[in-house]
Amino acid sequence: MDETMSDTNRPVTLKIILIGNSGVGKSSFMNRYVNHRFTNMYRATIGTDFLSKTVHIDGDTVTLQMWDTAGTERFQSLGTPLYRGAHCCMLVFDVTSTVSFSALEEWRKEFLIQGEPQDPSDFPFIVLGNKTDLSNREVSRRKALQWCEEIQAEYFEGSAKEDLDVEKPFLRAARSGLQQYKKHTLENTGHFQITCKQPRETRNTCEC
Repeated sequence: MDETMSDTNRPVTLKIILIGNSGVGKSSFMNRYVNHRFTNMYRATIGTDFLSKTVHIDGDTVTLQMWDTAGTERFQSLGTPLYRGAHCCMLVFDVTSTVSFSALEEWRKEFLIQGEPQDPSDFPFIVLGNKTDLSNREVSRRKALQWCEEIQAEYFEGSAKEDLDVEKPFLRAARSGLQQYKKHTLENTGHFQITCKQPRETRNTCEC
């Protein structure tokens, strides 16, 4: 079954959602990763921002569709329909803001309610701490790792402004999202392939 599925080698499109408080740098991180650009001009996301990038993960060609939902309560309702069908969720906070870190639990709960993943206990979350280039840090790496351990999420931190460790969290999100895709999206296809093969295999057995 695995060989048949891998032979198709079709490009996979994965939906990655970035959520977190307004101003933590979701758009900046996405833009730095996709366009290799950074701007100091802050512009609040109105509704959603969308960027895509094609990467290669373990022999699979994967197109990442990255959705940055607005972090303000005024536009929060616009983002919730986009949660559905996501393959991975990135929870983004500002390491110089305890408030933005504390808000992640609510963002996570909202995603699980609105996104309705097939298996909530197994859904991949990536926690991302931005603005590590700033000296007035309020959230320690240890504190972030401790919370990630509790919710079984992976933790990354970096700086969109200084282009520090920007690629790693997205590649991890791609890998985790691909596992999610193969587990849930392809399992029905796999069952169908097994059913198709069985009559032929039975006939061969009888001829023996």
